[in-house]
Amino acid sequence: MHDTLDHSGSPSLLSVIVPCFNEEAVIEKTHARLLEVLAPLDLDCELIYVNDGSRDRTLEILKSLQKSDDRVRVISFSRNFGHQLAVSAGIDVASGDAVVLIDSDLQDPPELIPEMINKWREGYHVVYGVRTQRAGESAFKLLTAKVFYRMINVISDVAIPLDSGDFRLMDRRVVAVLQNMPERDRFIRGMVSWAGFRQFALPYARAERAAGESKYPLRKMLLFALDGVISFSLVPLRVAAFIGFLAAAMAVLGIGYTLFLRLFTGNWASGFTLLFISISFLGGVTLTCLGIVGEYVGRIYRELKRRPLYIIDERLGFRTPTLAAQAD
Repeated sequence: MHDTLDHSGSPSLLSVIVPCFNEEAVIEKTHARLLEVLAPLDLDCELIYVNDGSRDRTLEILKSLQKSDDRVRVISFSRNFGHQLAVSAGIDVASGDAVVLIDSDLQDPPELIPEMINKWREGYHVVYGVRTQRAGESAFKLLTAKVFYRMINVISDVAIPLDSGDFRLMDRRVVAVLQNMPERDRFIRGMVSWAGFRQFALPYARAERAAGESKYPLRKMLLFALDGVISFSLVPLRVAAFIGFLAAAMAVLGIGYTLFLRLFTGNWASGFTLLFISISFLGGVTLTCLGIVGEYVGRIYRELKRRPLYIIDERLGFRTPTLAAQAD
């Protein structure tokens, strides 16, 4: 493993990590575009494809690509573990002095990689893409993405670049930091921001998917956003505490109002509706706060079990032979 890189010379190796899940319609196009972009570069390259439990012909196509090109490496999971863990698996095995993360759907243009490399040679440790346009995405997705990035920067302990994704180049020093971060609920772009170092934002227009369907429906988007918020902020817990104090203060005011009526007007406050609303409000507050605390406790429980992040069924193109059911 390389400790640091002397940017005065050419790098010895560039690793390109491509997570794949049911991408049979586009993976060959992606590979061809990557080869076209990487061919003129004055460096050696390895392409690491991570098959995240695909149920279509993705793995079959990747095996064919590996047989025809010894620069191709293939990792195949025993099941679907999720995009962030697929990226993590690629990071764990990457040997490059610089590592590029790019999705297989061609929404992020491989043609930006040479410019990333130029910035890296200037001394930047991370060069990340910032989306100035997002073609082919619904107004709802654009709005929620915009709100999410701005919200997480308000509540997070770490500043995460607005409108950025996982499309980026990282120096070996940054990769080494990520390899030593063992948490289960992973939010790669936040982890890279947390690591620090010199970072450069590279604006680009994001294209539509070249083929296939989005692997991030609304449910996965919400869970991914939850990972980002909880992994980098204690604000939800503080909000829960604030809501508890607010409910207690309202109860004290209610008691004071009741005593005032009794002492100065001789009447008791009455009404089933008021009682029902009060009980419902306090019950809702209690359950909401318990849910927030429970989410953090559940994540602690997952960390304590120490299960592997992912399980590798096959490894192709590496120096070691194919491994079955390997836990990493």
